[in-house]
Amino acid sequence: MPLPDTMFCAQQIHIPPELPDILKQFTKAAIRTQPADVLQWSAGYFSALSRGDPLPVKDRIEMPVATQKTDTGLTQGLLKVLHKQQCSHKQYVELADLEQKWKNLCLPIEKFRALLQLDSCEKRIEWIKFLALGCSMLGGSLTTAMKHLCEILTADPEGGPARIPFETFAYVYHYLASLDPDFSPSEVDTYLSTLKGSTDARKSGMIGLSDFFFGKRSLENLEESEDVGH
Repeated sequence: MPLPDTMFCAQQIHIPPELPDILKQFTKAAIRTQPADVLQWSAGYFSALSRGDPLPVKDRIEMPVATQKTDTGLTQGLLKVLHKQQCSHKQYVELADLEQKWKNLCLPIEKFRALLQLDSCEKRIEWIKFLALGCSMLGGSLTTAMKHLCEILTADPEGGPARIPFETFAYVYHYLASLDPDFSPSEVDTYLSTLKGSTDARKSGMIGLSDFFFGKRSLENLEESEDVGH
């Protein structure tokens, strides 16, 4: 004869006191991050939570801006998660570890491998270079890529000048320009010299988006003057 179903009353069921808050925070994080694969992202979320690691969570919801035809799944918010909450404390990151974090954010692995093909490396990569490559995938130009980089690296509040150290800006600009045959070393050096003049005037060693675009306009004016002279 089969045993009757076990019956419980409310007093017999123990609910861990921390469970409601864990579920509440998880739900809020999932809504902000909008993962493409909730189960895969959840595995990464709770794995990081159990180890006390930074969580793969966006600061806020991002509205999609790419078309279905060109959408890579990568966004500035996801790059910021990798930088600010995952990899920013390391100069170099192991590719295996970075690949797992990439998967936890439900990003296509083929896009990860495509990024690495731009700068061949074996087991690890300098984090700032990978971040720069990610920014270049977001934007169709070097200018757009650098804008994304400033907005990710800055400690300024959202909507502010997005300032970062000039040395960091120059390092990344040199790096990305070296991957593009359309940029000559002399052109890059001239631009950065023009830009450094505007930041040195403030004696801060920092560059914001306004300085960045001022430098671009100054260089364009210089090139126009040279063309007229010839």
